[in-house]
Parts: sequence; structure tokens; C-alpha cells
Amino acid sequence: MWNVEEFTESAGITVEELSAYVAESLRGEVPVLRRTPPRELADRLGLRDLIVKGGMTPESYRVFLRGFLAEGTRLHHPAFLAHQTATPDFPAALADFVHGVINNPMNIYEMGASAATVEFEVLRWMLEKVGFPAGGGVLTHGGSLANLTALLAARARAVPEAWDEGVPGDLVILASPSAHYSISRAASILGLGQRAVVPLETDELGRIDPSRLPDISGRRVMALVAAACATGTGLYDDLRAIGEWCREHGVWFHVDGAHGASALLSDRHAHLLDGLGLADSVIWDAHKMLRTSALAAAVLVRREGDLDAAFKQEASYLFYGDQGFDQIVRTVECTKAELGLKVFLNLAWRGERGLGEYVASRYDTAHRFWELARERPGFTLPYEPESNIVCFRYGDGDQAAIRERLMSDGTFYLTSTELAGVRHLRITVMAPATDDATLTALLDEIEALSG
Repeated sequence: MWNVEEFTESAGITVEELSAYVAESLRGEVPVLRRTPPRELADRLGLRDLIVKGGMTPESYRVFLRGFLAEGTRLHHPAFLAHQTATPDFPAALADFVHGVINNPMNIYEMGASAATVEFEVLRWMLEKVGFPAGGGVLTHGGSLANLTALLAARARAVPEAWDEGVPGDLVILASPSAHYSISRAASILGLGQRAVVPLETDELGRIDPSRLPDISGRRVMALVAAACATGTGLYDDLRAIGEWCREHGVWFHVDGAHGASALLSDRHAHLLDGLGLADSVIWDAHKMLRTSALAAAVLVRREGDLDAAFKQEASYLFYGDQGFDQIVRTVECTKAELGLKVFLNLAWRGERGLGEYVASRYDTAHRFWELARERPGFTLPYEPESNIVCFRYGDGDQAAIRERLMSDGTFYLTSTELAGVRHLRITVMAPATDDATLTALLDEIEALSG
């Protein structure tokens, strides 16, 4: 039985502990991450006994939760400069709380009419933003599934019989070598194999060179994939030039806008997505720059029927009668969380303008890092950033070692990547608390560690 009194007490404890966690994270008073070895951490949290014996109470839950939070990675911390994972805003957190209680798997409309309706309206808004007012969409659990779903729609258009008869051996996907790994993974899942991913010519920073797009005569191109923006560098492909080429050659144009499509909400940055409306499909992750918790990714298509053709299914216990409002026919997932509620509540609280200001501020802060770093000797920055991602090097030494030393005591958390075969440090500015003081402290620390 659900104990309402115990739930109410425990929920209050949760709010208290999470509020304290966020507050101290925002102030940067604690390490941005800890990396205690799993066995030691499991013992510290008492996981084995709790799993076997149970018996947790609100009081012992508070102790557990406090220890659990202390050992995680703090995405609200100003020194969180690592992965493209949102610093969640509290309305999205409320949506997760609501879903955790009511658990309406709304892929089937009758199982969650309100959640499904909210998703429909969120998708309608997203479709209008990308330039597909008559298109179709669905929310799914992450950008990798979103890319797979979009490419399934592309396959259905290129080879309608593939679902029943298998994939012919002459299909190819055109993509930059720097495309997100989920593209090549999707190729193998789709039965094309890695040999079907044909690398496009790029400039020295990994952007597709529209002047060197290939001769495709004799090739059966299923899709061309462009980045908006690239995961490694945060740079945008020339969507208009690529999109016009795809139109001219009758090629499905897919844009991976998982991270960068949110720039549509910033008046000063929307130009980076010029030509997006030429695409046949776009993905757009809310759990990156729309500040929802993981996961919530949109698959958006120009022609609604293309998404409906991506899957074919038979299951008499699910598919019968009028399926007109069921999203299950458009997703890999059967059971799906109430993803639209997270996006909706962030919009309901902040509005387009508020979310657009967040995107602009994080892009501006990344640009500020570029300005500060290039004024200091020893720092090399291969490009001016277009988004909230900046790649750089300090000196000629081991950049991975610099990163490890920064992370060893939890002072800063950043990542690294290779550009033209050379290892670079990489920051992604996500947390609203990251400011000039944070950036200056990071540069000072890198100099000190490398001195």
C-alpha cells in the first residue's frame, strides 16, 4: 500500500536536501565531481544491506540521500564545463516528480491523455520553429534514438519494402567523419553496416565542405547527415548550401540539431541555422539547451507520413481500432515517460524568451572564454566559437594530463577531443552560474598546473 504520510514526509526531505544541494553547488563551495571507486562507495552508502534487508525510513533515507548527492557530479556548479548535459531548471524537475508518481506511459493515448496532449502541443511548437508547420514529430528517450528514428524514416522513403524484405546492399549514408557516433551506430542497427557510411569532405575543423559534395551517380543515397552543431567543436555546418544540394539531387537531408537547434530561440544566434527548413528531418534535444533533465529528444519530419512509415507493427494486445492519437506507432519504445511535460513546464515558466536568453548567455560566456584565453601566452584556440563549446590547447604537453590534474580534486570538470588528430581540451558552458570569475580561475589553474 502507498503510505501517504510517509510519502509526504519523505518528499519534504527530498526537497530540503535537493535545495541545499543546488544552493551549495551554485556557490561552488564543494567539488564539482567526485570519483570514489564503486566498491568503496557502495560500502559507504550501505547499498548491499539495504538491497537485501530493506527497512529504510524517512530518517535513514535522509542520511542516504545526503551521502548519495555528495558523491555525484554537480551540473549546477560553475566549474561544470564538461558534457552537453543540461543544468536542469526546476520546472523540469517538477515534471519528473509528477511522472514518478502518476507513471502514465503516454505512448498509448488512453494511458495518459493529458501527458500525450501536452507532448502534441510541444511538438507543434517545435515543428513551427524548425520550419515544418505541416510536419510530424515525436519525443523519444535521447538523441541516439532520435537519430535512429529519423534514419528509419529515411530508409522507409528510400526502400519502402526494407521492413519486410531486408536492406539492399547498395544503400549509403553520407556524413562527416565528425558526425555523432550514433549515426554510424544507427547504420549497423539498420542493417547497412559501417561500410555504408560514406565520409564527406570537410574543412580543417570538420565542417562539411559544400563545394566538395560527392558525385552520387551510381549510388543509392539514403540520407545525408549534417551537424547543427558538431558535438566535438560546437561548429555549425552550412545548412543552406547542403540543403540546396540535397534538394537538387533528391537526397534526404537529415540535420542532427540535438545540441544546437535551441539557437533558434536566440535572435542573435538563429542565423546559425539558416537553411534548416530545407531538411527532411531534424532532431532536437531538450535535455541539452532547453534545460530539461535527461532524456527528452524530438524527432521532427517535414512530411508527417514519413514518420508514420518508419515502423510497421503487429500486436493484437496493443494495435487495434483507431490508433490516431497513439505515439507508439512512431517510436522504438513501447512504454515512454511523460517527456513533453518537462519541456512544457520549462516553457510555461520561462517562455521562449527566457530559454532564448539562456542559450544566448551560454554562447556568450563561451565566446568570452575564447577572448580571455587568446590574450594569454601559451593558449592555442583553433577557431572562434559559434556555440557554447570551445576547444583549446595549453602549451605542447599532454592535454589529457592537464585535464586529469584539474579533475583530481574536483576543482574543474572539462573534457577533451581530437581536432585533425591533435588532442585538445574542450569546455561546454552549460551552468548559468559559470561566469567571468570561473573562466579566469580555470585559466589561472591551467597555467599553474603546467608551470
